Amino acid sequence: MMPLLFIGAGGFFGAIARYLVDGRLTAYTGGTLPWGTFAINLSGSFLIGLLFVLLTERAALSPDLRGPLMIGFIGSYTTFSTLALESWRMLQDGAWLTACINLGGSVLLGLLAVVAGVALGRAL
Repeated sequence: MMPLLFIGAGGFFGAIARYLVDGRLTAYTGGTLPWGTFAINLSGSFLIGLLFVLLTERAALSPDLRGPLMIGFIGSYTTFSTLALESWRMLQDGAWLTACINLGGSVLLGLLAVVAGVALGRAL
């Protein structure tokens, strides 16, 4: 039960961080492009890569922090980072085709899912 509470707390802070970063960058740039989302996705991808090494390869941080930081905070901050990490791991394993299918499929099908959701929402 405790790990779930810590993951939830990480998610709480990740959602707040996303809100603050997006709001600040949107206000600064005038919202002409989604710079907030762009920055969140890139910074989240960087952070999940850094945490992956610190938690799994270097053991520089306690493994107990994996859930709260990677699933809770980063997962709430952005899910793009998880897609990027999983695809990188596929590339590291030599599964280039699988990584390309994962990346391309996620982007294309994600966009189609947004289109479908918008269409359904507008039809209701």
